[in-house]
Amino acid sequence: MYTILGIVLFIILISIRQINQYERGVKFLFGKYHKTMMPGWRLVWPIIQSYEKVDMRAKAVDVPDQNAITHDNVSVNVNAVIYYKVTSAEKSILEIENVQYAIMQYAQTTMRNVVGEVALDELLAGRDKIADRIRDVVKSVSESWGLEVLNVELKDITLPPTMERTIAKQAEAEREKRAVIITSEGELAASKNMAEAARTLSEVPGALHLRTLQSINDVSSDQSNTIIFTVPLEILKSLEGFGKKGDK
Repeated sequence: MYTILGIVLFIILISIRQINQYERGVKFLFGKYHKTMMPGWRLVWPIIQSYEKVDMRAKAVDVPDQNAITHDNVSVNVNAVIYYKVTSAEKSILEIENVQYAIMQYAQTTMRNVVGEVALDELLAGRDKIADRIRDVVKSVSESWGLEVLNVELKDITLPPTMERTIAKQAEAEREKRAVIITSEGELAASKNMAEAARTLSEVPGALHLRTLQSINDVSSDQSNTIIFTVPLEILKSLEGFGKKGDK
């Protein structure tokens, strides 16, 4: 009697399995899927039952460098990181052999295809949009494996050395272009102001005379300057008028 109880107790002890909080246990009965075990201590009877643990935490998969050709025939190396988690423990075991390897391989193929659909400028300027497109494509397939793709980030885009020099020259030319435009706009504004000032001085009586007096005052502040007085045209015209009156 004690022997039987001892054997039963021994079988129970060796059948106890612990499922951690971040895990799920996929149980099989006679090789067929039976149920998914939640966290805690669970019984898995030897011989007739077996199980596999599935980690439900979010994971990061580093997608290695992929050589791809853009739509405008530029060769680039692109690498990315995919963040995903298991949402269905039984599907991740029953539908796919190695979840992490499968999603990494599929992401590599998708990344090359998506990069080949865009031009280099679009790839460099809109890497977030490219990453979203890769995520959507991978997500549509991985859902059948019991996975949820959380995010895709493009880590680095490496260009050939010749293309890097070309882009640098293009950026320098663009900066020089903006500098020339800004300088020309400043000169245009200054010429307009000078033209307006000259128009005002010529049209308003006495304005040129007041400007002359102000210039004399500014110059006279320094004793080392030599001042040459220039008679304004208004004074000459007025003198000319007095001369004509005297003749009459």
